[in-house]
Parts: sequence; structure tokens; C-alpha cells
Amino acid sequence: MSVVGTLIRPMFQVAPTDLPVLTDAGPKGERLSHVVYTVTECCTLALLHRRESALVTRLDAYPEERRGFAYEGAGVGLAALDHLLPRKHRTRRFVEGPAAPYLYAVYLGAGMGLARLRGNPEPFRRRLKDDVFSWVVLDGYGFHEGFFAHRQHVQERAVPRFLSGYGQSAFDHGLGRSIWFATGARVDRVVDTIAAFPETRRGDLWAGVGLACGYTGGVDEPTVTQLRARVPEYRDRLAEGVVVAAKARHQVGNPAEHNEIACRVICGTDSKEAARIADTALAALPTDGVRPAYEIWRQRIRAHFV
Repeated sequence: MSVVGTLIRPMFQVAPTDLPVLTDAGPKGERLSHVVYTVTECCTLALLHRRESALVTRLDAYPEERRGFAYEGAGVGLAALDHLLPRKHRTRRFVEGPAAPYLYAVYLGAGMGLARLRGNPEPFRRRLKDDVFSWVVLDGYGFHEGFFAHRQHVQERAVPRFLSGYGQSAFDHGLGRSIWFATGARVDRVVDTIAAFPETRRGDLWAGVGLACGYTGGVDEPTVTQLRARVPEYRDRLAEGVVVAAKARHQVGNPAEHNEIACRVICGTDSKEAARIADTALAALPTDGVRPAYEIWRQRIRAHFV
């Protein structure tokens, strides 16, 4: 058992009072609450298990449909430990080893873990030595701030001071996901919330909504149809997020009906083809230019839907 993990474990507990916005959201909110609690449970597992093999055994015991969220939770705990004891590179070893198929989920969780400890995610991101997907850590950071510091970052639209350049875009992807969760996936509330942001930020927020809608589920086809109909001008950004969700699910052999619905309604294709679009966009991706490779990848994806 990790001594440090035991000491910081209370900081990562989520009480029902932390989720007031979900209590009246019906089945949608119930689904989203289950996701939050799965992430929290698996964060605790990562904090307390010193042996990676034991952690993986516990994570893989979760039902297949929830396993991505289990690995996301592990990312929360491992990043927290790395922040306090950086020389062990737990997160990097994890995604280079048994968690490689769940890399995206682990990075999302890592950003949440750093936000919980009020750490700057940029040094951590660079230590991952991942020229493409390390930016996902900022997405996770943005989700945490939007969900657990909702007033400051959503209602008041504050941006962390340390963010610059593409970091704000990645942060806003996560903020968009948090809005989908915090509103209980109620489309009218999502639209009104994002409309209050400066226009320059809305595209990235809608990309985050697309990812949350396509990956997390909890909504039916009429809701997804309503989502597309309300913001036709951001259809390419919604599709961008849905395609990323399809890739994340197909990469671990875990397609889901709600992802299939999102791909069909928003992207006009099935999830297998959506995942193929994401994989094709990675081909010959430049990693030595001024623009982040991750940004180029996502731009290539949404170019299919303009």
C-alpha cells in the first residue's frame, strides 16, 4: 500500500454534495453520476496499489463498457503521485505498458489529478514525452475546473493564468465536456451556457461536448438529433469530438450503442468509419513544427465535416 497515496486519498473523495447539478437530471444524470463515481473509485485504487500489475487486475475487472472510465480514474491517482514524487514517472510507464490502449483516458484523468492538487499541468505534460497526445492532459484539467469550480470557470468564464497558446484550446475541450456533465446533458442548458462565452472559445467548447456525448452516453437519439439541430454552425466541431470518442472506444475494442448513435446523427457515418477517419488523420503527422501535432490532427478530422 502506498503511504503517500494513503495520505492524499481524502483529497480525491467526491461526496454527493459535490454533484448538486446532477441530482434532478433523471436517467441522464444518473448515468453521468455513475461515471464520476467510477473514476473516483479507480483513483483510489491507483493511490493505494503500489504494484502496477495488481492495479491493472482491478481495473480490468470492471465491466467492459465502464473500463475506460476505470483507467481514467487510475490516471487521476497516478498523476497525483507523479506530481508529488516526479522521478518515478508512473503515468508515463503506465501508458507505455499495460494502459497503452487506454492512453487517452489515462491522460484525461491525469489532468484531473493535477487540477485537484492545484498543479501546473504543463511541466507534467512535457515529461510525458508524447509529441501528439500529451495535450489531452489539459483537456482533463479543463474538465475538472469546469465541473468542480463551475462558478469560476463556467459562469465567470475565467481561464487559468498559466495557459497560453494551444493550451487554452485543449483546456476548453475539457470545459465543454464538463458543461455536458454539469447540465445533465440537457441540450437547451448546454446551448445557453456556451452562448455566454466569447465566440473565439465556442468551437473548442463544442468539440468537448461532442466528445462527451459520443463517449459517455446517457442520452437517446432524439437528444443527439436535437443537439445537432441547435448548433448547425458547429457541426464540424461536434463531429470532431464524436470521432475522437469513436477512436478511443474502437482502440480498446469497446464500441457502444450511444457512440454509434452519435456517429450516425452528427457525423453521418458509423463508428467504425469515424474511428478510421481519426486513424487516417494521424498519418505523417508533423511533430517538429510551431503548431502542435495534436491540433493538426484534430483539424484534419473536422475538415471531413466542413
